[in-house]
Amino acid sequence: MKAKPKTARCVMAAVAASLMLAATSPACAKPLKVFILAGQSNMEGPARIETFDYIGDDPATVPLLKQMRGDDGKPTVCEGVWISYLTGEGEKNFVLNGRLTAGYGSLWGRDKTSPGDKIGPEFTFGLTLDAAFGEPVLLIKTAWGGRSLHTDFRPPSAGPYQLNDYQKKLYYGPPGHGVPKDMNQWLADKTRETGHYYRLMIEHVKKVLADPTRVVPDHDPAQGYELAGFVWLQGWNDMVDGHTYPDRGRPGRFALYSELLAHFIRDVRKDLGAPKLPFVIGVMGVGGLDADPTTQEFRKAMAAPAALPEFTGTVAAVETAPFWSEELGAIDKKHEKVRQMRYFLDTKHKEYANAEGKMTEEQKREYLKKFEADLISPAEVALWKRGASNAGYHYLGCAKTFALMGKAFAEANLKLLASERP
Repeated sequence: MKAKPKTARCVMAAVAASLMLAATSPACAKPLKVFILAGQSNMEGPARIETFDYIGDDPATVPLLKQMRGDDGKPTVCEGVWISYLTGEGEKNFVLNGRLTAGYGSLWGRDKTSPGDKIGPEFTFGLTLDAAFGEPVLLIKTAWGGRSLHTDFRPPSAGPYQLNDYQKKLYYGPPGHGVPKDMNQWLADKTRETGHYYRLMIEHVKKVLADPTRVVPDHDPAQGYELAGFVWLQGWNDMVDGHTYPDRGRPGRFALYSELLAHFIRDVRKDLGAPKLPFVIGVMGVGGLDADPTTQEFRKAMAAPAALPEFTGTVAAVETAPFWSEELGAIDKKHEKVRQMRYFLDTKHKEYANAEGKMTEEQKREYLKKFEADLISPAEVALWKRGASNAGYHYLGCAKTFALMGKAFAEANLKLLASERP
């Protein structure tokens, strides 16, 4: 469903007024609603637009697809929502501004001057908010792939990165796997990297808010703006860091992440001058409801700050595991078996076809081709092509998953806003 132009919404709000009067009526002059989205690659957004059709296969999500596409079949251009998106490749950052539509997802290897071919949660997040408000909405998105909370997004009040006992014993012990070659250089790099992306995020938000008209051309500065929400979607790099979070299998292993995230919430609110800023934590859901024990333990740590008394009513944790596509996930597991078989063939594993190492590359390719065809049916191949476009740690690049996440984040944010008001 295409979003209604702002003037049309004003007309509906002032039933007795004429179109011209409604467009300029003080009753419609409300502060610009501002929402911030931040995180790593899944906040960037890896889901290709070409997987939109998969959303329509489920009757429950057909209405969502209708919001996302117009009658012409093209992605909705949201007339009431604008976005300023700071991201980058390596150390090269860039900003993309415009009206919200599909394409403000990952831009790796893409033209940096216009929306690309992927979405993250921002698309349906904005569409949901546009349907809820009569005033304009501005999304400020800052996201970079492969960034941690313990270092890259580390908040100021958490202090410097500290080596734990496990790291001290490992790094200052005899040379071996995981030990920095030059410890002094490693510590210097760690100091330089600590909090770098937190600072970039805050700087970009402040720069945009210093003059919102650079993103929202028809914004009247006299109307001001309202910081109305913050969404955090991150976690992978912390979860897989066995050095910062040692003691695999131990309950509470990721307690440090909970502490860092609580610091992050406090610091964001302080640095932006918004002490009660509604904050939504997107709890990592890769692997679905039956994910491995490590992922389950990490999810608990991600959600934990929402239960702190100081954050009651202003912080919400939204589980994203229910939005994981189980049917695509089952096919992904079969793809993993194919990759594993390739490894076995290359390493001459004694239990598999190339145990004696006599197979040529062509023979290995043919063996693998047959193995995959026997394992994955043509129907599954077609389903995968229709709904998936990336790896498991990127929620399989499934637009349905990201659309449901964005909608859920917006609804949680709206609920927090409603609880603030009498």
